[in-house]
Amino acid sequence: MPNTLPPGFAALEPFAERFAIAGTANRAQLRSDTTPEERQAYHDVMKDLLAPALDLLDTKKLDAFDAAEQRLMNMTLSFAHIALAVEVQGPDEAKHAKLRAHMKIVRSTADAVS
Repeated sequence: MPNTLPPGFAALEPFAERFAIAGTANRAQLRSDTTPEERQAYHDVMKDLLAPALDLLDTKKLDAFDAAEQRLMNMTLSFAHIALAVEVQGPDEAKHAKLRAHMKIVRSTADAVS
């Protein structure tokens, strides 16, 4: 498997294709589309790498990220959605996913281009 993330984040590589997606609406949909097991597996790995990821990403402006850093940024933004499902909703996530289907995200500050 090629390294698609910055050095130090190899543990996230198995999740990169699925969770390194752009767009707030896409990440919200990902939350609904993943199984509880997928969410938990991603959460278990990402929770320990979140602080180092943010430390690395905070060293550059958003428009200066290389491809690996952008993938890592997308993964950290996906983690915000996944953490809500795992840490807050827990077993009620499936019930809330049905309601979320009626609340579409049409714009987000996370999607703004500097």
